[in-house]
Amino acid sequence: MRPFTDPAMVSGYAEGTPRKVPGFADLHRMAMLLLAEHAPEKANILVVGAGGGLELKAFAAARAHWRFVGVDPSSEMLDAARSILGPLRSRVALQQGYVDAAPAGPFDGATCLLTLHFLTKEERHHTLREIYRRLKRGAPLIVAHHSYPAGADPVRWLARSAAFAGGPRADPAQTAMSAASMAEHLRIMSAEEEEAILRDAGFSDPALFYAGFSFRGWVVAA
Repeated sequence: MRPFTDPAMVSGYAEGTPRKVPGFADLHRMAMLLLAEHAPEKANILVVGAGGGLELKAFAAARAHWRFVGVDPSSEMLDAARSILGPLRSRVALQQGYVDAAPAGPFDGATCLLTLHFLTKEERHHTLREIYRRLKRGAPLIVAHHSYPAGADPVRWLARSAAFAGGPRADPAQTAMSAASMAEHLRIMSAEEEEAILRDAGFSDPALFYAGFSFRGWVVAA
């Protein structure tokens, strides 16, 4: 996966991403609640793809006794995370690198949000397997990223997400171009393939908890 280093993208991430992902704040709240179903009061949570810090801020603000390790390959995005976390930084350890850079744990839960669609199938399996190795047995993992219903046209679903991101006056031609670009550069799997690779990595009981156009989210158990 190529790290996010473009200054304009990094500076606009916190403001732009919530406009692109349906129910962005609610996605974070749902992820926190799913983690909390199994995590102890003083939980240690692993956040893979933590650059930007938005989910870390939401989780840390909601759970005063949780501690976090956030991993991301982009130093620029980690700087953005430090800025947005503010005083919450005292409970967050940020580590530059991919999943292999994360401590061995074991962790009480993990998330990987808006990240896996950048990875090839082999990279995704490796990432999920390494997360699995770092979790206590039975601990939850929450993932969410671009996907599409089995048998459907992925570009059509990406076009719907692009139209959502473009707002009420989205230009159809620009929407089509955005969808084509995403289809070319992202590694998108069907929902059926998503659940299969989660199982192949060792996780069990995949359950869909979130869907917004081409974005989908699952919770699984280690």
